[in-house]
Amino acid sequence: MTVETGGLVGQSKNNITTTVKHVNNRVRYGNKTEKKNRSYKKMRREVVFPRVPDVLQQLFVSCTQIFRGPGFVPPASDVNKLCDIIDKMKPEDVGLSKNLQFFKPTGSVNRTPRVTYTTIYQCDQFSLCIFFLPETAVIPLHNHPEMTVFSKLLLGKMHIKSYDWVEPKDSIPPSKCEISIFFKSPNRILSFVFDVIIIGFFFPLVVAVRLARLKANSVYTAPCNTSVLYPTTGGNIHQFTAVTPCAVLDVLGPPYSKEDDRDCSYYKDFPYSAFSNEGETTRVSEEEREGLGWLEEIEAPENAVMDRIDYLGPQIIENY
Repeated sequence: MTVETGGLVGQSKNNITTTVKHVNNRVRYGNKTEKKNRSYKKMRREVVFPRVPDVLQQLFVSCTQIFRGPGFVPPASDVNKLCDIIDKMKPEDVGLSKNLQFFKPTGSVNRTPRVTYTTIYQCDQFSLCIFFLPETAVIPLHNHPEMTVFSKLLLGKMHIKSYDWVEPKDSIPPSKCEISIFFKSPNRILSFVFDVIIIGFFFPLVVAVRLARLKANSVYTAPCNTSVLYPTTGGNIHQFTAVTPCAVLDVLGPPYSKEDDRDCSYYKDFPYSAFSNEGETTRVSEEEREGLGWLEEIEAPENAVMDRIDYLGPQIIENY
């Protein structure tokens, strides 16, 4: 298997060449068979879709057997089964190369490049999708309500930052780990904890934040192992930043759904010291402070908008 400009090219027997090209921001596949007649003046070309890779079909079948709806967390044996399958997946299993059009920055030079995504398959129980990030592109800090998500970096180098909420039972100072309301001041920040009732008059002057624990803050390079996040653990709130052009395969169980009150929320993070008074800060070690932060829920930022493209890769066989 070699990489050429415009796509992946694989040579097989009987002069059959399987090509993957990008045409109008779409991934285009086809088996092109060339046969010459006796006069060598005519050429017959036949285009067919390639056979679905075994590992992609295996992933689909396993997902139909494992995922059962919102809030359901697969048992460890099923998590390991899916990880074993996804770990084996390579870019060519979904027809990817670094030369595809959606890895190139789009939009204004002064803006963060837009992210592109495509959906391989989606149903009520799970979805399989790929996100394409040009260099420096960002998928902002966001959550996955009632979802278990498997992520595999197929191409590139990516920085991943993730958090989980700190629950009151964790007994981490401050003793109140629920939402806290902080009044903004030019000189200092006065903190007050309410039962989360914000009077409209004060809304421009306050910020609502919640304590979270940092789970990951590292750069990953493909190929690497599959990562898994759960409804309340594993770094459910995360952010992706492309160090180089990247492609990420995501298996979401279940997918986002506004109708089922399972929409995506976005956040801005602050260091622990930003919204903690002096007494509380001194009760937490410096090492532990570095692992804690405050998250403020925000409106969807500009770089949350993504471009969707059709998936024209190997087609999953539903009635397998």
